[in-house]
Amino acid sequence: MMTRVQRLRLGPSVVRAEWWHRTEDGRFQCDLCPRECRLAPGQRGFCFVRDADAAGMRMTSYGRASGFCIDPIEKKPLNHFLPGSSILSFGTAGCNLGCRFCQNWSISKARNMDRLAEVAAPEEVARTAVRAGCRSVAFTYNDPVVFAEYAIDCAHAAREAGIRAVAVTAGYVTEAAREAFYAPLDAANIDLKAFHPEFYRRQCLGRLEAVLETIEWVHRSTRVWIEVTTLLIPGLNDGPLEIGALCEWFLEHLGPDVPLHFTAFHPDFRLLDVPPTPPALLRRARGQALAAGLRFVYTGNIEDPEGQSTRCPGCDDILIARDRYDLTAWKLTPSGRCPNCSLLLPGDFSDSPGSWGSQRRFVRIGDGGG
Repeated sequence: MMTRVQRLRLGPSVVRAEWWHRTEDGRFQCDLCPRECRLAPGQRGFCFVRDADAAGMRMTSYGRASGFCIDPIEKKPLNHFLPGSSILSFGTAGCNLGCRFCQNWSISKARNMDRLAEVAAPEEVARTAVRAGCRSVAFTYNDPVVFAEYAIDCAHAAREAGIRAVAVTAGYVTEAAREAFYAPLDAANIDLKAFHPEFYRRQCLGRLEAVLETIEWVHRSTRVWIEVTTLLIPGLNDGPLEIGALCEWFLEHLGPDVPLHFTAFHPDFRLLDVPPTPPALLRRARGQALAAGLRFVYTGNIEDPEGQSTRCPGCDDILIARDRYDLTAWKLTPSGRCPNCSLLLPGDFSDSPGSWGSQRRFVRIGDGGG
């Protein structure tokens, strides 16, 4: 069994960072994400939650969260991982991308540690999930890569308590750090924000190539179940040629069975002059992806039971019917197969579905959900 790392504590919520090195000019380079911030003592990185002192890099939000909430697993979104179950979800502050359309910007762009009102050791997170009847915990709301040390320790604590661990992430992590980050995880939803390098450069202040490398590596080199989400923004990343290129890459590098979610944008943060995504646009993209050969393509953030349900790729029967986050029908056998053609549905399915539905419940650490 993998054990948690004993972190070098430098303060109540400060630990020595794991991934960094001293540069020739005496600064410290963060080796956690492709941004590779170089800091002199007293400076903070782009993510805000990592800084440098005279001895090296520090992570400054360890054990602190912006809040805890019990969500449906489908909200992450994960449709092939413990469907219908509840998941204890939390984030911290900061982010290593600069997305102009961020829909959790009050958390991910936070520059005030006072927003982190909850204090919780990894063991407390795991115990709360158990008491609340959750089958998993999610590191979400802001990107868990920036609080990797805390997320890793929480994932190990969850595993020791019989709870699964899930990351909702943009996949912006270095080769040096990704193995340690993904090793204790059971599932991840990775945002593929667009399939054009210029979009990543202008809209996210990042690099598409680094994200594609992460997605392919997780799929090929780990046991982590992954699903991929693309937020379609009208006029920016929704063109048929771009969707076609995305699907072609998907089939070549991931195969047809990794679920792909197209979700609806709403104006937020610094992208307020673009209209919400029309449902017809999501349905068009889904149809294009299915026609290209992807087997499991979903729509999100709209009313679309057809686009949110899981069909058998063998006989086309609906195996799991959904209405947003509610399961409305379940036909899988206990072994996760289609009852008509016996095809094994890829994913992680329990003997029976959960019944959490679309509930969302805020919790305090230690109260188990009330």
